[in-house]
Amino acid sequence: MGSDLFLTVLKGVPLTLLLTGASLGIGIVGGLPFVAARTSRRSLPRALSRTLIEIFRGIPPLVWLFIIYFGLGTSLPAMSPLGASILGMGLISCAYMAEIYRGGLTAIHPGQWEAARALGMSTTAIISRIIAPQVLRICVPATATYGIGLFKDSSVAFTLGVTEILYWANERARDTGDAIKPFLAAAVVYIVMSALCAALSRSLDKRLQARVAR
Repeated sequence: MGSDLFLTVLKGVPLTLLLTGASLGIGIVGGLPFVAARTSRRSLPRALSRTLIEIFRGIPPLVWLFIIYFGLGTSLPAMSPLGASILGMGLISCAYMAEIYRGGLTAIHPGQWEAARALGMSTTAIISRIIAPQVLRICVPATATYGIGLFKDSSVAFTLGVTEILYWANERARDTGDAIKPFLAAAVVYIVMSALCAALSRSLDKRLQARVAR
């Protein structure tokens, strides 16, 4: 595999990172109201949140992209392939991040809430000073793992014509008639970038351990 082959495949890295980062960002923010409803004391918000989470997680990413781009795009203002891909992957991210947050919250012993209230702390102070830092520490590894999976799942956007990594590998395969090397090059790029993301997450986890888990 020559350097020109890798250069061709690498042209898709910026859009792959944009798609992954934007989708994960939507999930990180959008997962908060989901987990708030999921952990509510009222049955209706819990049931609604649980249903939406199961729907978003149960439908394959490719199907979501087709529903949004080819389905909703016929009745709503047209969306670009990239916009539809970000929206579809973002909705899925909201569901997964909500479950990651819920796992982090359930890992916090209820006694910490009781002790903080006994000291006269407000709910806002308890969450910002005690609960949130611990949940963040707990959620980082799971979020990083999901982010790496999302990075790889972003390849489905190729079916809508988004010029990400797989798109360029496929273009090279069509131009040269070689169905092996371009996709092997794409695989190498995915592996290297996933390894870098994993290394960064481990570094962040160690820093949070030093600051939070004492």
